Amino acid sequence: MTKTVKELRIISTKNNIFDTAVEYVIPLYQRAFAWEEKQLIQLIEDINDISGETKYYIGALIVSKQDDKYEVVDGQQRLTSLYLLLHCLGLDVKNSLTFACRERSNYTLKNIKELLQGDRSSLDMERIEPSIQRGLSIISKELSKEDYDKKELLKKLKKVVIYRIEVPENTDLNRYFEIMNTRGEQLEQHDILKATLMNYLPDREDKAAFAQIWDACSDMTGYVQRHFVSKNNIVRTRLFGGKWNQMPPSEWNQLRAAFNNDYLNDAAHKIADIIGVDFETTSDDGYINDDIRVRFESVIEFPFFLLHTLKVLIELKEIKHLDGTSSIIAELLDDKKLVESFDRVIENGYCDTGRIQDRKEQFAKDFAICLLRTRFLFDKYIIKREYANDNSDGEWSLKSLDVSNNKPYYKNTMFSNKRERNQEIKNTKRVKDNLMIQSALRVSYTSPKGMRWITILLFWLSREKNLDRMADYHNEIEKIAQNATVEVFFSKCKNECYNMGVNTPHIVFNYLDYLLWKSDTAKYADFVFEFRNSVEHWYPQNPSEGTFESWKDGVDQFGNLCIIQRNVNSKFSNMSPEAKKSTFRDMISKGSIKLRIMSDMTKQKDENTASLYWKKKACQEHEEKMIGMLRNACCFDELAIKTDE
Repeated sequence: MTKTVKELRIISTKNNIFDTAVEYVIPLYQRAFAWEEKQLIQLIEDINDISGETKYYIGALIVSKQDDKYEVVDGQQRLTSLYLLLHCLGLDVKNSLTFACRERSNYTLKNIKELLQGDRSSLDMERIEPSIQRGLSIISKELSKEDYDKKELLKKLKKVVIYRIEVPENTDLNRYFEIMNTRGEQLEQHDILKATLMNYLPDREDKAAFAQIWDACSDMTGYVQRHFVSKNNIVRTRLFGGKWNQMPPSEWNQLRAAFNNDYLNDAAHKIADIIGVDFETTSDDGYINDDIRVRFESVIEFPFFLLHTLKVLIELKEIKHLDGTSSIIAELLDDKKLVESFDRVIENGYCDTGRIQDRKEQFAKDFAICLLRTRFLFDKYIIKREYANDNSDGEWSLKSLDVSNNKPYYKNTMFSNKRERNQEIKNTKRVKDNLMIQSALRVSYTSPKGMRWITILLFWLSREKNLDRMADYHNEIEKIAQNATVEVFFSKCKNECYNMGVNTPHIVFNYLDYLLWKSDTAKYADFVFEFRNSVEHWYPQNPSEGTFESWKDGVDQFGNLCIIQRNVNSKFSNMSPEAKKSTFRDMISKGSIKLRIMSDMTKQKDENTASLYWKKKACQEHEEKMIGMLRNACCFDELAIKTDE
């Protein structure tokens, strides 16, 4: 941590956050305590949700040092709520929190114990601040519930940390507070991480270059090249070449040399800039041609991108844990543990040049290099959502930024091998293949915490030799889907009994749809991957009462399952197959390819109704064909695939 950033434990072995010599003052320009039941209950629930032994970051406290006290610039609602919570838990809490020029608030804080004990005879109730009294009552009532375990909550509170961040001296605090509130700017974990890493760089110009790279990469809209604004585009050209589409330098001195002194002295998005009158953000719109304006939306946010980048750096530098056995970083991405993840690598990591702890300056430089290069690859080779003109219905996109006559535009990313002939002709199909398999993964793993597929692809792309064989890229993506299907489906289903029912992982359905699309791209030219997040039975698990018989022993088999959007009429689950086919005709025609095939196979045959024929024969035939297609694609019978090779 830097001198201006300090990690505070809400409860430590010796004291609590308020049981110190430090005093916090809420200035007059801050509003009075205003948190209601929703925010207070959410705070308690967030603490209750903590699992494991690691620290849990609960936010930032922005302060200004005034003599021997800290004036709270931002975070006072959370700080006051914690003050009330600790009182309600029966801790000995010092009267170290006061409100400037708010006598009723201060009187209430001094007499919390009496309020909790119901001893109002000794209090002047007209001097009690209603909002604080109400907050105290809400917390006390929540903790008094019959099934509430106060000891467990106290135990979890010991894992909770808040970061106290001091603003620079001579900051106009009124202006700062106004800007932070009207623009919604708030220091988050990635701001703290930025300050920490920059503190490892003793040279001022190194710090400035680091800040410029970080700020450009932190804006996940559009393409990173567009976030380097300089006179005559000199910085973009130095970093990414004349057409702005080359991989940025891999050496720190080359990277820093791309910035001129004027540019470095104008590093953006510092606190001093945010409070400036002329602070503004720039648009990142661009054009496909002269008529179509487009904007792009990333599939992940910046904190998660930082974690992906850290994993790429660990891979490239072969960073290991000092004990030789422990993992240097958790497999699951958790933005709440962003700072902790970096701390773990810095404190416990080593590589061929020695301990990371002993080479923090080089680590910060290595990370900045990796951050920019990984972001360049991410923008170019990982799907985005693309929105044309004012259309709110986006589509999956894989485009590269290029420039012609100093005007930026976007074109399909090129996927070709070095010195390959007829690249443009072959590329149309390759772009579509890559779009489809990546979007299949994206809609399968909806939580950013589980998007390991992005890390795997960034690993592969970061090995520069692979950039000369981009025609093979979609095969690498398919391996991810194949291995996931084997891991979560084939390895779980024993004796060729594929009856996981609604617990069948979404990746199985989406990878199958990709294979079906690929088998006949002309027939399924209209198919796109969407967020179909509900696994349903085609022949219902619980038929509408009195309409047709149930199917106890086969209803959960894979052949009888489909994946649909959650907003489809809930009646879908109880209808017969033929009723679903007629009622949801439009949805089916635009839905999963597997679902379309199931619908086509649902027909009256051999004197059987469509539903009965589906149950007796068609379902099994469908399952055998679908499972066969998956097994062949996954090479399951002779499996020897590893996703991280």
